[in-house]
Amino acid sequence: MQSTAVFATLTTATLMLFSMFFGAGNLIFPPILGAQAGTHFAPAILGFLAAGVALPVVSMIAVVISGEDVLDLSRQAGRFFGVVFPVLIYLSIGAFYAVPRTAVVSYSTAFSPVFGVDSRAATVAFSAVYFVVVWLMCYRETGLIDRIGKWLTPVLLILLVLMVVMALRQLDPTGVAAAEKFAEHPGPTGLIEGYLTMDSVAALAFGIVVISALREKGLGSPDGMGLKRGAIIAAVGAGVLLGAVYIALGMVGRVVPNPEQYEDGAAILTDIAYVTMGQPGRVLFGMVVLLACIGTAAGLIGSTSGFFHRLLPAVSYQQWVLVFTLISFAVSTVGLQSVLAIAGPIIGFLYPPAITLVAITLLAPLWKSRRLFYTFRLGVWGAVVWSLLASLSSVGVASESIERLLGWAPMHEQQLGWVLPVLALIIVGLILDSVLPPRRPLPAPVRETVVPA
Repeated sequence: MQSTAVFATLTTATLMLFSMFFGAGNLIFPPILGAQAGTHFAPAILGFLAAGVALPVVSMIAVVISGEDVLDLSRQAGRFFGVVFPVLIYLSIGAFYAVPRTAVVSYSTAFSPVFGVDSRAATVAFSAVYFVVVWLMCYRETGLIDRIGKWLTPVLLILLVLMVVMALRQLDPTGVAAAEKFAEHPGPTGLIEGYLTMDSVAALAFGIVVISALREKGLGSPDGMGLKRGAIIAAVGAGVLLGAVYIALGMVGRVVPNPEQYEDGAAILTDIAYVTMGQPGRVLFGMVVLLACIGTAAGLIGSTSGFFHRLLPAVSYQQWVLVFTLISFAVSTVGLQSVLAIAGPIIGFLYPPAITLVAITLLAPLWKSRRLFYTFRLGVWGAVVWSLLASLSSVGVASESIERLLGWAPMHEQQLGWVLPVLALIIVGLILDSVLPPRRPLPAPVRETVVPA
């Protein structure tokens, strides 16, 4: 490929990946952080970026290093984990929670306030139209990079810039004192807020879409390194863009009048848009939310369908897209809250093993002559056990007993109690891998060459 074509492809892939990450949830986190951090905004937003941007980018890089998707990554912890873990990831962040949530957020934030309509019939009708659009976006695997990266994301960014510029030009920082949690520990609090976005789980799912898109555009080499380099560049580029947008949205939170009255970022952005632009501002904000949600939903359904087609090739990509679109529509109209009660703890359960898997994968090149057999198993399964107990406690199963068992760990109240025990297990695993004879690697999975539809 010519250099200009390569640059254009990587730019489009970067914009596509940005849009897939930048769902409605990510849109509203930075403004409330900016409002609550007050004069401690700088360390708070740096902490947020470390966990909410750097960690997902690193997770994406780990997927690329290990293969094409989370199936390749997770196999390193064993056959059973290598299948069950990816399936749970794709289902929990896909059709059974994250995708239907984008429809609900779009309706409640973008449609209902602008048109003044709020009824059961309106909810169902909106979700039906919404998922038809999402289905059209990702029905064909080929061209997804252009539909999201060339068209949807540039419009989204233009609207975002307009909204941010209007807010920062017309309003000044309030200079209020930080909320208690940010006043005492602004950096660590921002870090925890970024951690709770749980975007690293989504990053594991997006690898297959980015690599497929780059391959479709002809960006490759006989050794496969061209695809890997391209995917890493797209991940880093998307991270830089996400960081810039998060900082800008955080600054919007700093200029909102009476910041102490707000409890979520959506209300801040809605009011800012109305104060600076009137009713057209509300329409503008609604369009931003809608585009952000559609990009994320299309990316999640596309990546989930690609994964399950690879796992079960007898079912075509298009059939999986239809299945997951219909499931997402059903969940969005009949029972998102009840699903959240189940999906929330599952996603929380998946996060520590996911981060552990990524960390060990990035460590592995330092031990080129050895396969980190014990490190992967001790570290990842230690995270699984700890996370399972913590998740059971969070839903009220043997809470007192589990809290007595886990409560000693540093940062347990911040949902980070697993870090120190897992780190200790990783060190033990590294020692075992260094002194014991190397174990034979798992056989590579049989790959079927898939011709894009």
